[in-house]
Amino acid sequence: METADCPAEGDPLKGGETGPAPPETELKRGCKEVLGLSKLTHWRTAVFFLSLFLCLTVVFAFSFIIPCPVRPQYLASWNRTFSGAETYDFLAFEDASKDKVMDVLLVVKDTEARLNNTCGNAGLPSPCLFMLAVDGTDGEILWERPLDPDFHWAQCGLGTDTGQKWDCLLSHSDRLSALDKSTGEVRWQQLQAPGPRSSLPVLGVPDLDGDKVSDVALVASDGVRTHLVFLSGLTGVQIGSTVALNTTQTSGHLLHTTGEGAQYLLLQKDTGLCGLALWRIAAGAKEGLEAGLKRPKQAAAAASGMVAVYESDSLRRVLRTDDGDQSSNLMLVTGSEVVLMDGKTLQPLWTFNTTTVLREPAFGHFNKDGVLDVVLEEDMDNATRRVSILDGKSGAALWKVDLLPGADAPRPTSVRTTNSISIFVFWGLLPQGRNSSVPSAGERRSYMLHPLYSDVVLQSENVMDHIVTFRATLMERGRHAAFILLTGPAAGGAEGAVVLSKRKLKHDVPQSTVCPVDGDRGCGEAPEAEDDIREAFSRLRFSDH
Repeated sequence: METADCPAEGDPLKGGETGPAPPETELKRGCKEVLGLSKLTHWRTAVFFLSLFLCLTVVFAFSFIIPCPVRPQYLASWNRTFSGAETYDFLAFEDASKDKVMDVLLVVKDTEARLNNTCGNAGLPSPCLFMLAVDGTDGEILWERPLDPDFHWAQCGLGTDTGQKWDCLLSHSDRLSALDKSTGEVRWQQLQAPGPRSSLPVLGVPDLDGDKVSDVALVASDGVRTHLVFLSGLTGVQIGSTVALNTTQTSGHLLHTTGEGAQYLLLQKDTGLCGLALWRIAAGAKEGLEAGLKRPKQAAAAASGMVAVYESDSLRRVLRTDDGDQSSNLMLVTGSEVVLMDGKTLQPLWTFNTTTVLREPAFGHFNKDGVLDVVLEEDMDNATRRVSILDGKSGAALWKVDLLPGADAPRPTSVRTTNSISIFVFWGLLPQGRNSSVPSAGERRSYMLHPLYSDVVLQSENVMDHIVTFRATLMERGRHAAFILLTGPAAGGAEGAVVLSKRKLKHDVPQSTVCPVDGDRGCGEAPEAEDDIREAFSRLRFSDH
């Protein structure tokens, strides 16, 4: 029966044909092959349904069980007012609430904070300092930490690879406090040694004491000699002894990494910029402390170990073009020129002759060559102020505009877009045509510049209050940019209304006025092109790199 049924199942159309019967061995082999194929087909069907079941399970899990991420809802603008307070030129941006939106950190001096915290309850004299974290989405206070007065300096943002459990370092009264950005908790606090007050700290020092946490260096000058101390990033305890740097008073310092990986402490002196290898300083603090630091292959150093980087008797500012990169290029500002230095070789790349530079330069992308361009504010001889943008590759002037004399204004800033350019923001007052008058005291406006429409700027409303500090920053990765403005009493130590405000960068675009930069026409005199300019600003998408 098995032999007779197999041909009919294998090929029923051939059942009526005549011919020689196949051998019995071939019939048996054919039947076995057909039965094996049938079993294989069942397995394939089972695997198919099993895969389908697994796919449906995954879809069900992602659709109903695992919640979808919810984007935080933010207000386009908000204000936070502190009555009868004093504030300082300090703003930091950290994701304190861990909602992927930047929050604002600031310091105020007041008798009472907003979360029912008072100086008396903390055992501090009144008024005292409060460091606060304000939610970037709605302006609500996330936490506040009372501290001993008075305020000297603060620095936040230490990166993610340092190993520290704290994010901000404050110098206040006779203490040094390390705070956590999410809770305001004091991770460690140390008394500062009596003597000259240290300036901003050197953060990101390699781990010297072997606790797998990056350390901190403090630099202080007493007018005769400059000293440096290393502190443990884990506990704040001093590492080794105090090191005398064999130099006179310094006005600034930076920790810099050269192209070969050697680290130098760059010191700004009255004779120019010099460098001292970090391994030399570490060896002076404690024998063997320099073991993990890389030494430069060649260094034209004097007996003291100092390396002359740039000589100038009018050096005023030294800063990095990229704050987060210790090997980025350096910008030097003197009394008569601006110099860009290569971060790897410490050799000048270009020099731009200028008059007095009013404030610290800013950086952004005016063209699409991928190199950061430089924004300068110059004091001109005719009592006007000029904002210039210099090409980062050559130092040539790419754009400039002259502003009328007016109230003091904060430094320019910029926000990068996904189109490889930046939106530049500066403060001042543009001439309103040829017959413009002298502005009144306290009058100033903010302007936004789109590099693709460089013959005009967008002018926003006037701000009459004293501006303590101002920043334009990206609040959420790849999404909305905003203006953060801190206003308060003009005189140091004076009390009054301190206001922290946030305004979405695009929020004022529909109401802004389009102003030409040539000075021949006044603002709003080219209505036929205003809609296109506003549309270009409204289509902007922002990037953090």
